[in-house]
Amino acid sequence: MPGEPLKIVLAEDGVLLREGLVGLLTRFGHEVAAAVGDADALRTAVAAHDPDIVVTDVRMPPGFGDEGLRAAVELRTARPALPVLVLSQYVQRSYAADLLDSGDGSGVGYLLKDRVGHVEQFLDAVVTVAGGGTVVDPEVVRQLLRRRRDPLAALTPREREVLGLVAEGRSNGSIARELVVSEAAVGKHIGNILGKLDLPPAEDTHRRVLAVLAYLRG
Repeated sequence: MPGEPLKIVLAEDGVLLREGLVGLLTRFGHEVAAAVGDADALRTAVAAHDPDIVVTDVRMPPGFGDEGLRAAVELRTARPALPVLVLSQYVQRSYAADLLDSGDGSGVGYLLKDRVGHVEQFLDAVVTVAGGGTVVDPEVVRQLLRRRRDPLAALTPREREVLGLVAEGRSNGSIARELVVSEAAVGKHIGNILGKLDLPPAEDTHRRVLAVLAYLRG
């Protein structure tokens, strides 16, 4: 996985998953400065360690509601550029929306916990978010695509496929590898998509992702 070693604060109430994540992250060269089990401890750890990225569960003690997410949004309000990757047991669009709207809009990720089992994807997401990028779980994207079905009717099946991968935070090269096509073909598809949806052209991948996500959530 590309990128320099990261200093990470991890918040997850499940001991087995927390220890598993610590082992995984350290095995790939990252430093887990703190691994905690509740939202208050998360706030304290971030203040103490000034991490490169926070990885947190949505549901944590004491209420097992959205304490982890609310702590993440609160932390990004105080430090807008703090990268945060949130893990959730199931898709909740409002959670993703709250996170994407927090801070300065950069360095956010929302993944289902099932995705942690795909080690390379999970580690790539950590590095991407820490670098200021945006990563959204494919299942969240699928729900957003279904929600905006009518305006997307003008897109071809291939363009819808490309749009979904863009919304996940994929680069042109990653999309090309996924679909086994050239990067030039991907660029053409994206140009057609942005034109059909009346979205502004954006060479910067992060701005493009945010524009697509804003459209799908609108």
